Amino acid sequence: MTVTEPTGRRERKKLRTREALISSAFELFARKGFEATTVEEIADAVDVSSRTFFRYFASKEDVALTFQEEQHAALLAALAARPADEPIMTALRRTVVGIARACEQGEQGFDPDRFQCLQSLMASSSALLASSLEHSQKKQADLTRAVADRMGLDPATDLRPHVVAATAICTMNAAADAMRAGVLGDACLAETADRAFAILDEGWDPPRA
Repeated sequence: MTVTEPTGRRERKKLRTREALISSAFELFARKGFEATTVEEIADAVDVSSRTFFRYFASKEDVALTFQEEQHAALLAALAARPADEPIMTALRRTVVGIARACEQGEQGFDPDRFQCLQSLMASSSALLASSLEHSQKKQADLTRAVADRMGLDPATDLRPHVVAATAICTMNAAADAMRAGVLGDACLAETADRAFAILDEGWDPPRA
């Protein structure tokens, strides 16, 4: 007990520092914008050095995208919890819509203010958007493995998990882009994502008049 307690305290302190950096970053992003905010300002707000900041994050882009990392982890967990006999695209659609709704409504531990802030940042910063797209490659690989496990397939020899995961990632990205652009008016991300997945079921061609 005496050996593990200090380690526990250190880990808790690290978690508090990390969360403080994230909170300060989002406050500054909301007030000044992503491009105008510096790493030094984020660190100063928590009363730590820039060197300490870089122990936790590689860049300010990484800080901003922590929310997406949390979303991704929640999505994988939620997908694994879906009924085993549910068709894969149905499971993905319900999972994605559920996580989007949780982010927007502040459920499952998500902060809706950070979610809205991130949407604004993504719409205004090409650098952050590019970083997000780079991160999506790893997310797609993770999702491919999760889909393969669910379908009982080997992704090393079967193309289907790759196609399913890539389709889902592209659909999620398209929904987020469309929501920020107001393609469906005031529709929220959950509604836009649900409509995007519905298009996959309906087919690509629009209804004929």
